[in-house]
Amino acid sequence: MNPPPSDSAEASQEMGWTPIAEEAVRAASVLHPKEGVLPRPSRRRVLTVANQKGGVGKTTSTVNLAAALAVHGLKTLVIDLDPQGNASTALDIDHRSGTPSIYEVLIGEVSIAEAAQQSEQSPNLYCVPATIDLAGAEIELVSMANRETRLKEALSSGALDELGVDYVFIDCPPSLGLLTVNAMVAAQEVLIPIQCEYYALEGLGQLLSNIELVQQHLNRELSVSTILLTMYDGRTKLADQVTNEVRNHFGDTVLKTVIPRSVKVSEAPGYGQTVLSYDPGSRGAMSYLDAAKEIAERGVNERSSTT
Repeated sequence: MNPPPSDSAEASQEMGWTPIAEEAVRAASVLHPKEGVLPRPSRRRVLTVANQKGGVGKTTSTVNLAAALAVHGLKTLVIDLDPQGNASTALDIDHRSGTPSIYEVLIGEVSIAEAAQQSEQSPNLYCVPATIDLAGAEIELVSMANRETRLKEALSSGALDELGVDYVFIDCPPSLGLLTVNAMVAAQEVLIPIQCEYYALEGLGQLLSNIELVQQHLNRELSVSTILLTMYDGRTKLADQVTNEVRNHFGDTVLKTVIPRSVKVSEAPGYGQTVLSYDPGSRGAMSYLDAAKEIAERGVNERSSTT
């Protein structure tokens, strides 16, 4: 027979550790972090999350890293630059046709502040949604003046100051087209998610070549600052082989935190949530929280090394 509710805490102490109790403690630590806020960067950080290979965890990483930073007190903006609108879905942001979106921002009809919506998952989390209208934007942009810098112009310091954000994450489509180029021109940093699977490095050379071209001709401040290993399955030797290969090749650019393959991470967007709100005690939520802490701490270390 189960003990009465009033005796539950005492009973759990007598019983000792249980998986459910441990997950509850982890969930509480995610939703109510004891350490307080993460350190703010010395300057606003704009990160483009890019990899032309689909299914590597771009959108998942974008929304969960943004949510993790927001939970820890940092005001964060997600720009959904993928016509599929998956980041908007995961943050439960309205992205029906006709909603002010990144499409209207790119063509100059509305400002970033006018298109940004606050996510119900955190008062610090905002998103500029992508609607179906974005699907034809690349064709329209071709004939526009300054076609590669439209997003950069929209993300001016003044426009972002109006929102007061500390971090901006730009979720790119799985391609190296004009939308992705706009994202790279608008950012200072590129975050590349790489899945721990056989074809992990396939096509990565082309992505790095494109980044170099953008650096040379359009944005000299751009750098690959962060690589995040995703979909790690510790039961396989392949995952360890890919992890070691990426770390050997890219060194300290790779975050120490690895995101595990997780059913909870995959399920969360179907409920219009990030994994931090869907199942805050899960391994996936804790991993994204650790990765976000690393990103925030790297920003502080970068600041101290340049002062």
